[in-house]
Amino acid sequence: MIRYETWEGGPGTPNQRFHRAAMARAEREATRLCDVGAGANPLLNRAEATAAGVAEYVLTDISAEELEKAPDDYEKVVADVTLGQPPGLGGFDLIVSHTVAEHVADPHRFHRAVFEMLTPGGCAMHFFPTFYEPAFLLNRALPERLGSALLGRIQAGREPGGDHQKFPALYRWCRGPTRRQLRRFESAGFEVEEYVGVFGHGYFDGIYPLNRIERKLAEVLRRRPLPALTSYAWVRLRRPRA
Repeated sequence: MIRYETWEGGPGTPNQRFHRAAMARAEREATRLCDVGAGANPLLNRAEATAAGVAEYVLTDISAEELEKAPDDYEKVVADVTLGQPPGLGGFDLIVSHTVAEHVADPHRFHRAVFEMLTPGGCAMHFFPTFYEPAFLLNRALPERLGSALLGRIQAGREPGGDHQKFPALYRWCRGPTRRQLRRFESAGFEVEEYVGVFGHGYFDGIYPLNRIERKLAEVLRRRPLPALTSYAWVRLRRPRA
């Protein structure tokens, strides 16, 4: 149920590995899929999701402007899932979110809403940065305007008007696979099927020797894991059938 990997622990980045895991889950069991907080950037390509058997792919976001940037071959619903289950949205086999959970002010209400939106036996998958990574501690501490300016310098598309806007990050319920974290998801009604903690990050790519030191530290942590020191995590949750 719990496993660990490093930023370079397999083909692609953790984001790409999460994408493949979500795609495999969609192929296995989803005909109705909801991408929560997707905005301009759906997790799965609509054509590949359709080929996998997903008949209905719904994007939700609180921002109509961000949803408008997404391709037109998705169903789009302006809704704030952090306030509870949106009226008319439910019966999904699979719900996914990618770098959304860290922005949620009331995580219990958010995850309970996701629970209610799933069919019995349905699956939710979330990918998020985890709080005690120093880069994310800095992101939390910096004033929003300064954080946005710095992010725009290091990540393409984060500039004003781009497709990857920066939003205030709170990091509540965004931790590695600690016992407390498992109990949190269980308190929302879920069974935790898989929890993957990721050590390391890509912020020092091209900066030697910082990059080398960071990679070695990540590998040491993978062999002797401390869940509180992960940089990213993703979780697969199941709504029980009864």
